[in-house]
Amino acid sequence: MQAKPATLFDRFLFRHALAAWGRAADRAGTLDVADLRPLRARAAQLRRRVDRVIHAADGRLNQPPDAARGVRRPLGCDWAWRPEIFRGPLSPAGAAAVGNRTQFGTEARIFHDCIRPELTLRQIRNTRAEDLAPHGLRLDVFRFDGTFLSLAIDLPADGVAGLRRRHLIRLETVIEAETPLDIFARLNVRHGPNTEQLVRELPKDTSAAVVEFDLGYTDLNERRVEKMWLDLIFEGPQMNQITLRDVTLSRRPRAEL
Repeated sequence: MQAKPATLFDRFLFRHALAAWGRAADRAGTLDVADLRPLRARAAQLRRRVDRVIHAADGRLNQPPDAARGVRRPLGCDWAWRPEIFRGPLSPAGAAAVGNRTQFGTEARIFHDCIRPELTLRQIRNTRAEDLAPHGLRLDVFRFDGTFLSLAIDLPADGVAGLRRRHLIRLETVIEAETPLDIFARLNVRHGPNTEQLVRELPKDTSAAVVEFDLGYTDLNERRVEKMWLDLIFEGPQMNQITLRDVTLSRRPRAEL
């Protein structure tokens, strides 16, 4: 839906709100604590919404002008999606000595079992002509004393809505590594108290990989699907730099025989 242009009244309200928050910022340093707490709560609510607008706008403005270079949609596709890490800038854009369960943005977490994690992650700009996503994610792994390292990405509600056993979930990735390593993709679908898991190994002979998960091989209870998430599992990641240039998912119903 196309947004309506701002009316004179809209512009007046915006200038009034901007002036009000400017006055609030001026007196925040001298307010009583009892008055400061609710002011901060209102500012935090406003900031979350402003950050969402900026993230969506930056993601779209940074994309190539050719709309066909967005998320690929296979024939019959009824849903396609690119995680926020690859769509627009995040704040903060990186972290060092990343601990287990560290959240990055609103959709992703890093999991590992290291005692002393020598691991950094940061969002980067994709600048190559062949890059479809405006941003990527880089993991620098030094000494690694754990047994597993994974990036978990929560899929949105519209990817879960109407999910059926006849669906194929397609994963497309562009991942580069200084040293070749084994990378596995695990799709998790929670339905009631149970979770279905489908695992695929990404091919090593190419940075651009495509794998599919066939829900027909699961015992999915279609009426109780609650959540779906993706784990990218990196085996033996020590002394390596891993760059995720793009990750996209799409789904389509399997052809009826």
